[in-house]
Amino acid sequence: MASINPGRVTHRWDDELVVFHIGMTVNRWWRLDQWMPLMGDMPKMLRELSVDPDSGLLGFTMLLGARGPYLVQYWSSLDKLYAYASAPSQEHRPAWTRFNRRARKNPGVVGIWHETYVVNRAETIYVDTPAMGLPKATAVVPISSRHDRARARVADGRTGGARAGSPGSE
Repeated sequence: MASINPGRVTHRWDDELVVFHIGMTVNRWWRLDQWMPLMGDMPKMLRELSVDPDSGLLGFTMLLGARGPYLVQYWSSLDKLYAYASAPSQEHRPAWTRFNRRARKNPGVVGIWHETYVVNRAETIYVDTPAMGLPKATAVVPISSRHDRARARVADGRTGGARAGSPGSE
């Protein structure tokens, strides 16, 4: 079990930040032959990205919605996200090709979606939780009295709840 960060914490990240949501909608659950192979592709991509410190992937969280699984990913730059998505030698391009081939043969069975956010500011608070979400992907920082309110955390820094070198950021 992951250790708990006691008290109130936020994140610190002073560079470019991209939040990428990607998911699958299973429109016909009984067509396992169409959506199960797609589900098998994502772990390969995440493994490939996670072992490469230069990939740009900072972290991710997998979630399950009513229509299927989706991921929230944190990236260090939009350029690195796009580079991975278009690299023919990495897992994404072949997976995308396979999906498109299956989708043309069986339209409407499975959908794919994504949303990309280039983040100028972000505010986070976690109370007595393990490292998760944005702090896990960047840096976990105790909340000082200066950053006690959400408004102060979002105002103090480009993307961080606490800026490097500010009180409570060590």
